[in-house]
Parts: sequence; structure tokens; C-alpha cells
Amino acid sequence: MEPNVRFWITERQSFVQRFLQWMELLDPTNLVLSIEKIEKSRQLLLTNQDASRHDVEDQRIQEAWKRSLSTVHPDSSKLIPVPFRPSAFLPFTAPMVFLSLLSVKNLKSMILPQVSFYTYTTAFNIINGNASYNRQPYESILLGTGVIASSTFFGLLPRFLQLRFSLNNILTRKALPVVFLTQVSAVNVIASRSFEPSRGIEVMDKEGNVIGYSRKAGTKAVKDTATSRAVLFGTSAFIPEVFSYFFKRTQFFQQYPWSLWTLKLSCTILVMGLMVPVSFSIFPQTGRCSMLEKEIQSATQEPELFYNRGV
Repeated sequence: MEPNVRFWITERQSFVQRFLQWMELLDPTNLVLSIEKIEKSRQLLLTNQDASRHDVEDQRIQEAWKRSLSTVHPDSSKLIPVPFRPSAFLPFTAPMVFLSLLSVKNLKSMILPQVSFYTYTTAFNIINGNASYNRQPYESILLGTGVIASSTFFGLLPRFLQLRFSLNNILTRKALPVVFLTQVSAVNVIASRSFEPSRGIEVMDKEGNVIGYSRKAGTKAVKDTATSRAVLFGTSAFIPEVFSYFFKRTQFFQQYPWSLWTLKLSCTILVMGLMVPVSFSIFPQTGRCSMLEKEIQSATQEPELFYNRGV
């Protein structure tokens, strides 16, 4: 069985345990691991089938799990490209979220931040989604291109409405971009991983044996991930706006207006630094399901089957 799949199936963790686990996996040092170190860690886990994350006496086992879980896709057993590993998500998206929420006087200055943000998140969703179904490279490219274009359009829509209709009300000027960012980020996950509900993803028993392909499991995996993204970006966009609103009423801002940018950027990074592991931990990495298609249920006596939810 693929070591990463074995880990997520056997380690029945609570939310707090998953949060602590993701805090380790999101360590930036995982971005600079050499292929040689990763392969050695994988070999160690493959030769120690009973190795548990709680083998506190063996530091090598703990380090091997950390390297494997943070760099290798559980479905394909292939290395995740460095820019799209989970530990790269915060450094890439935090500045983009900050730039996409800045107040602007013309729409052109918002195009690049929006395109950059949705290009990265779309690629991240496709690469880290469930990869157990059959798909051709050109299908992913065409799907990704369409999702990026539509997400960018809807991401720019609130700014267009503000400039076109001179919406100066504080509620619409500040709340509208946050609401759109939250909704579009969730829909981006659903659209970029739309093959999973339509084609079905692998479901397996507790031993890792594939029982079949389930559309219901694919739908649930995408829905859970979309929910976690809405929580992540909604919170990360809302809290800095609230802080900025009250900060503008302080004497310090009156003396140093430029400090607003520093505060907002710092607040965005801090909030996202907390919310990324929280959002990744809301749902288990390996989902469990009992109500699936009839042909799958008739193929096994297992009361509960497992599937990879993706990140």
C-alpha cells in the first residue's frame, strides 16, 4: 500500500491532532528537500510497513513521515512540484490576497493580481486534488484555462461595479470584494476538480485494496475542500479589513498614513498563517463513506470505505 494512504487511513486523528500534523507538514524547509532525501525516507517507510507516526523512539521514522506526507502525492506516488506543495501555499497566496483587496482607481491595476491569484490556486487545486481517475494532460490544461478565465472575471466584478456605479458606501466598498473572494475561491475548487464528481474517484478498504470508482465520494471530496477554502480565504480577507477600518480612526494613522499598508499586509500574513493549517485540518485527509453506489456496496462487505480527499 502507498505509505501516505496507509498513514491517513490508520491514523484516526481529531481536529487538534490534524492541526498539529499540518503545522509540521507546512514547514517551509519541506520546499528545499532534495530528491535523494525524499527517496530514502520513502524507502524506509516501504520497508517498515508497521511504522507508525507515534514511534517516538525512532526519530528517523518521524522525519520520514514528515518528508513523505509533505512532498509526495498519495494517489500517484509522484513528487509534487515544489511551488505547489502544501508548504508553498501560504508564501504564494498571502501576498496575492493582500494585493487583490487593495483599493484602486482603475480596473487595469487589478488584473495582474487577480490573474496571478487564480492561476496559482487553480493549478494548486488540480495538482493536489484526487488523481486516481483517468485524465489526459490536455484535459487538465483546457479545464484549468477555462477556470482561470472565469474566476478572474468574477474576481474583478466587484471592482468593476464599484468603479462603474461609484459605490462609495463603506459596506459595499469593503464587504463586496471579501464576499466575492470567498465565493469565487470555493467555486474555483469545484470547477477545477469537476472531473472527480463526474468520473468518480477510487474508494478502498482499510487494507488499501481498491473496490471501485465512486462519483458520490468524488462529490463529497470536492465539496469538503471547497468549504475549507471558503473558510480560509473568507476569514483571511475579512479580519484584515476589520482591523484596517478601526486603524484608520487612530491618531497614529493620521500621522503615518503609509502604515496602513504595513498593518494590512502583516495582518493578512498572520491570519493566513493560522488559517491555512486550520482549513487543511477541518476535514480528514482520507474521507470515510458508507452510502455509495450499489455496485460498490455489493462488491464488498466492509461497512466503511476510504478515499483521498485531496488538499
